[in-house]
Amino acid sequence: MSKAYQKAGVDINAGYEAVERMSSHVERTMRKEVLGGLGGFGATFDLSQLEMKAPLLVSGTDGVGTKLKLAIDHNKHDTIGIDAVAMCVNDILTTGAEPLYFLDYIATNKVVPEVIEQIVKGVSDGCEETNTALIGGETAEMGEMYHEGEYDLAGFAVGAVEKDDYIDGSSVKPGQVIIGLESSGVHSNGYSLVRRLIKQSNINLDDQFDDNRSYLEAFLEPTRLYVKPVLAVKEQIKIHAMTHITGGGFYENIPRALPEGVTAKVDVTQFPTPEIFNWIQSEGEISTDEMYNVFNMGIGFTLIVDEDKATETLEILNKHQVNAYQIGEIVEGEKSIELTGVEN
Repeated sequence: MSKAYQKAGVDINAGYEAVERMSSHVERTMRKEVLGGLGGFGATFDLSQLEMKAPLLVSGTDGVGTKLKLAIDHNKHDTIGIDAVAMCVNDILTTGAEPLYFLDYIATNKVVPEVIEQIVKGVSDGCEETNTALIGGETAEMGEMYHEGEYDLAGFAVGAVEKDDYIDGSSVKPGQVIIGLESSGVHSNGYSLVRRLIKQSNINLDDQFDDNRSYLEAFLEPTRLYVKPVLAVKEQIKIHAMTHITGGGFYENIPRALPEGVTAKVDVTQFPTPEIFNWIQSEGEISTDEMYNVFNMGIGFTLIVDEDKATETLEILNKHQVNAYQIGEIVEGEKSIELTGVEN
């Protein structure tokens, strides 16, 4: 049967080898609440072991987008899994939830065990850094769906937060301030545009930015994981709202955290713009306003806190090796964002 299946384009033995290779990476993400291991039909997590009175489950799913094409084209697969984890756990973190477990889905033209191992290594790295258990997943070989060498990667995360600690933005009011957490670069959005600009510019991806990273390293830099520093803030500071700045940039994402009747006023001169965004803007001849409507521009996550807690919030974040800035304030107005300091 396996020979017939192999003739049809699916190599079962390669799948077995891929599972064997990924096992050690998955093992280091385990939490005490996980029951069983890899290989079952369903992954089980024991919520009763969480010391919560009224836990709310928060879930999120996402992919990496066309950043995958850049990784595939340059045969670098060991960090793209971090992006998959980050896109999911950073989203559910905005509610105050602690990520608990993660599942991945890899669909590929052909299972190459060494490549699958590298992808799952990245997923495991992201899970380990955020104390998120990688409790299951799926690797599908679909030669008729993908070109040779291609694959897609998506993830699904579940977290929990006490009902009384759930953050929904309803307590946001004028006078509070916006804290911006530095991004690691482009993260995982806007890569259809980025890849087009790379192609049309004919740059050598081995050339370096001023920070001594090659262009390729900078464009493949994984999405920053904000879980540990933000949960550290949450332990000491009342957070009124949070935003994960992904596709849609500042204009789409920051208002999502606001209630009616307030405006987020952000001064873009209060934080540095990484060189990679200046290159994108210059190469694409893109207005600054549009850049803030597409990219994170150096701020990947925001918190809204009381003004008298701003300094303490920044100190906690800095202790967790995250550069952060007071980038704005909440004022009366319609549910929207106003950017100041933008020069086109």
